[in-house]
Amino acid sequence: MSQVSTVRRAGRKSPVRPAGRRTAARRTATRTGQYAALLAYLAFLAFPFLWLVSTAFKPPRELGSIHPTWIPGAPTLDNFRQAFTQQPLLTAAGNSLLAAAVSAVIAIVLATPMAYVLARHRGRLARAATGWVVISQAFPLVLVIIPLFLILKNFHLVDSRAGLVMVYAVWSLPFALWMLTGYVRAVPPEVEEAAAVDGAGRIRTLVSVTAPLLAPGIVATGLFAFITAWNEFFFALVLLKSPEKQTLPVVLTHFIGTEGVADLGPLAAAALLATLPSLLLFAVIQRRITGGMLAGAVKS
Repeated sequence: MSQVSTVRRAGRKSPVRPAGRRTAARRTATRTGQYAALLAYLAFLAFPFLWLVSTAFKPPRELGSIHPTWIPGAPTLDNFRQAFTQQPLLTAAGNSLLAAAVSAVIAIVLATPMAYVLARHRGRLARAATGWVVISQAFPLVLVIIPLFLILKNFHLVDSRAGLVMVYAVWSLPFALWMLTGYVRAVPPEVEEAAAVDGAGRIRTLVSVTAPLLAPGIVATGLFAFITAWNEFFFALVLLKSPEKQTLPVVLTHFIGTEGVADLGPLAAAALLATLPSLLLFAVIQRRITGGMLAGAVKS
């Protein structure tokens, strides 16, 4: 009898939790932790912008209060009116728009053919050029500003919009080249080979086949170059001296007095207006990057 019971107990399987259920629980916990970390990071990034929006609409009495609040008790637009009255924001915004747009176009026009060559003709020279592009981004601005100033001075381009555009274009070119090289490599060579088999020439293939596939990457890269130039401060501060030629980031510093006391309300209002174009363009960039790749371009 004891042997039978022993055999029965041995034949019974101990209640073991299924492996699939443990894996699903571990995956759910990992996903929850990732979302929690993402929300914490978004809150960390959103805090300065939300505080900027709140400050831009606060009246002077609330700005000087020792008990700050998130939501203005008496929202006002006086800060925006004072910002436009105190400083030439429209002129500065026009200068920033001109410098950013022209430099982005120049960088894209120069970087696109260079990126195509680097992506299609891989060799030691291409690898060396790609490495130099990456290394050049590590150079600090202070390291190049003095020789750059002397070069522009010899060509009479200091305190010139044209000189600033050239600097922005050259500074954006390495990043644009690196980014476009990745987009060109994502274009399957079989597309160009198929066009060549159909009788299309080299130029016709690049214009009619490759260029449309690269359009999302070109737009995204151009927007990145535009935003970089729009937000740039150091080059504009050093190279531009005439008030009518200064860009928007430089003009924002004029709201700070000689003793370091900032006119907080108008400064927040002007900074908010200067930030909105970057946020809108980043929204456009996100759509281009996520929806503009080459999914379905070639049927296997």
